[in-house]
Amino acid sequence: MEHSLRVATVQFCHRASDKAYNLSVMERFIAQAAQEEVKILTFPEMCITGYWHVPDLPITEVEALAERTENSPSLARIASLAEKHQMAIGAGYIEKHDNGLLYNAYAVCMPDGQRQVHRKIHAFEHAGIAQGNEFTVFDTPWGVKVGILICWDNNLTDNVRITALMGADILIAPHQTGGTHSRSPFGMKPIPVSLWENRESDPSALEIALASDSGRGWLMRWLPSRAHDNGLFVLFSNAVGLDNGEIRTGNAMVIDPYGRIVNETTSFRDTLVSADLDLSLLAMSTGRRWIHGRRPELYQLLCEPQGYERDARTARFSEDVPVFDHKMTRKTFLDKK
Repeated sequence: MEHSLRVATVQFCHRASDKAYNLSVMERFIAQAAQEEVKILTFPEMCITGYWHVPDLPITEVEALAERTENSPSLARIASLAEKHQMAIGAGYIEKHDNGLLYNAYAVCMPDGQRQVHRKIHAFEHAGIAQGNEFTVFDTPWGVKVGILICWDNNLTDNVRITALMGADILIAPHQTGGTHSRSPFGMKPIPVSLWENRESDPSALEIALASDSGRGWLMRWLPSRAHDNGLFVLFSNAVGLDNGEIRTGNAMVIDPYGRIVNETTSFRDTLVSADLDLSLLAMSTGRRWIHGRRPELYQLLCEPQGYERDARTARFSEDVPVFDHKMTRKTFLDKK
């Protein structure tokens, strides 16, 4: 493993269903990353297709946006640049799989021409988009292993722990988040569209909102802990700006295995954030030492359905109060053992 690795993550304001525009923005950032000698570059979830308009589309239009991974024209453009610059480049799209299903997918185009693909485990964007059922961790030419979890996948702590147990040193975490309505009284809330419309005349008002509990403030409650508790670096990418009536908050950042922010942006503009990862931090990070102290023989309960689990679409959008009924008491758990 090398001692240092230069990475970068991007926030940008995509256009709905406008692949040509979105790819042109991405290509400009790839050129910038190449000048900065970046080795791993990450873009947001579904950045090629656009995001929040998709739930409103008929299934025929979602299918028209989808591309097969192996012959995707969009990924081909990115893959050629990944090989040219000897860079790993991650991008989000809608995949049309050989099994006939559609997925919210994220492909990392590797320097050798390979494509590592993760399919969102907790997809909820459209009834026609299926849930992925596998975790994704892979080797890189730089001696580190990389994992991918898309947006809501990262919210569930078990997903990040499994990715770490599979050997990930770096977690690529592409999102489309911020400025949305949370049912929690202390969760994210919508950001007034007027702040985006007036961003040039009053940038500070918008940037304050992006840093609030509807954006960065919400991320800080949980995202650094994913890095810290699992002893890995996190590359967080996100959209920024108006997205079908909601304001994405950007906040692109790089987090180290101690949960510290190595670099981030506070801007509302399309931005690339780069950092040199100190890979020597991995070995003795708190999260890795905690993982070494695990007692898996006690964790059977984590793998048993409790009866209140819900599909991501239901959990994400339902107005019902979630029921958290501990049917498995300590006594019955011990009796089963």
